[in-house]
Amino acid sequence: MPNHWLIKSEPFKYAWDDLVRDGETVWDGVRNHRAANNLRAMAVGDGLFWYHSNKGLEIVAIAEVSEAGLIDPTDPEGKWPTVKVKPVSKLARPVTLKEIKAEPTLEGIELVRLSRLSVAEIRPEEWDRIIAMSER
Repeated sequence: MPNHWLIKSEPFKYAWDDLVRDGETVWDGVRNHRAANNLRAMAVGDGLFWYHSNKGLEIVAIAEVSEAGLIDPTDPEGKWPTVKVKPVSKLARPVTLKEIKAEPTLEGIELVRLSRLSVAEIRPEEWDRIIAMSER
């Protein structure tokens, strides 16, 4: 069974529409040890919530890990991991950070608990709840 994750992107730097246009991208530039460990734990087929940070503050879509276990090409020392991601689908409607914070069943979600983390783990029940929230 695939795992689930959340990756943050500033939409003015690389938005969901950019990923759709490109078809696939290397998720580079992560320099936080916890986020790097999450990248190392990813496998092909894992689901990713695409979160627009800074402006928007909302989960807008679902992507998927298309290649795992890579070394970040922007790292001159070759020690930071990365993955390739590809688009799957836009959510029926975005789910805002405000909505997530107001949902009691999501009180432990890493997105809120570790708010500065750029690559967060999403538990299966959190994934299902956010999908349901996007459909109402």
